[in-house]
Amino acid sequence: MTVSVIQETLNPYEIAQQQVDAAAALLNLPEHITNVLKRPMRVLTVNFPVKMDDGSVRVFEGYRSQHNDAIGPTKGGIRFHPDVTLDEVKALSMWMSFKCGVVGLPYGGGKGGVICNPREHSKGELERISRGFMEAIASFVGPQKDIPAPDVYTNAQTMAWMMDTYSKIAGVNSPGVITGKPIILGGSQGRNEATAQGCVYTILAALEDMGKSPAETTVAVQGFGNAGRIAAHLLEEAGCKVVAVSDSKGGIYDPNGLDLAKVGELKDNASILDYGQQYHISNEQLLELDVNVLVPAALENVITAVNANNIKASIIAEAANGPTTPEADRILTEKGIIVIPDVLANAGGVTVSYFEWVQNLMNYYWSEQEVLEKLEVNMINSYKAVRDLAKEYNVNLRKAAYMIAIKRISAAMEARGWV
Repeated sequence: MTVSVIQETLNPYEIAQQQVDAAAALLNLPEHITNVLKRPMRVLTVNFPVKMDDGSVRVFEGYRSQHNDAIGPTKGGIRFHPDVTLDEVKALSMWMSFKCGVVGLPYGGGKGGVICNPREHSKGELERISRGFMEAIASFVGPQKDIPAPDVYTNAQTMAWMMDTYSKIAGVNSPGVITGKPIILGGSQGRNEATAQGCVYTILAALEDMGKSPAETTVAVQGFGNAGRIAAHLLEEAGCKVVAVSDSKGGIYDPNGLDLAKVGELKDNASILDYGQQYHISNEQLLELDVNVLVPAALENVITAVNANNIKASIIAEAANGPTTPEADRILTEKGIIVIPDVLANAGGVTVSYFEWVQNLMNYYWSEQEVLEKLEVNMINSYKAVRDLAKEYNVNLRKAAYMIAIKRISAAMEARGWV
């Protein structure tokens, strides 16, 4: 197997701006509106001290970017990662605006991050980092202002600590300031599976458009974290054959189909690589497998101009944010590969986060069945709207998705008299 080595270094903020330019040009959007959309309206940088278990004090740096609130309060995750950068957070806040716009949520985009390696910290240290970051950004967020959620290496427990800290500062219980919380603290049924479930709904809709049944569909999933792992199981339940998965240590591939129950057990207790050395492949090899559906569910910029020509999948569903570079996108489009873009494919998470926020505000909670039914309707309708616009303008799904989102945000800015 020929493997491409990914060598490009790309700035996610510049990529997001290029994507805005491309969609705005198709819409003949005035330059001044395009320029507004290419920049976050405000960005906060904080440095906050945290006491470590050994008694020492470390200063952590964090960011919160709010892209555009013309439609409603900003919304987006907080990630803990050693490679968090300001430009990454700004780009992710932009993508969140467009993601909310694609699926019709009354939100703009926000995003946050703290530069840290969660694997190096105890639970107590992670709690103090979480609370310290919320203390630093508390005046910047709020249930009607900016609503954070989990992201890379943060989870429901992280959100619980942050919500509790904000509530103490506000002097009133404020579950609506954070989504992705534990159920007992106002979290929504179905939230943990929402990103993966929404992605799977779009994959199944795309397969139906192609006239291909799940039973004759092979799948490779890069990234076996929350979204990738759940997506793999849901696709298997739908009848697809999952032949490859990977995590940061490497991947495994069996053309006859993987035993996902065994893979999950290994992930929880050891390493997926213990599945058997004869099944080992690299993350780069996984991307280039001859499968029907490829689900990149890891970090940004994994499909680039360097390896795009070697991609063999018919459908790429971006469960991760920004896994495909603009140049790679062009190559994939020329090859006739359907790319379900991140702003649509992984919008299930923010959709159910919206449901959670609504439930918090009215203090009335839905069953998991209700949540999933509402999610399915929203994701399928959004996919069809993007697909139909793509056909109308003869563009790929990404450009169509951006066009839908940008039209909504632009209309809101014009109605407010901002532009």
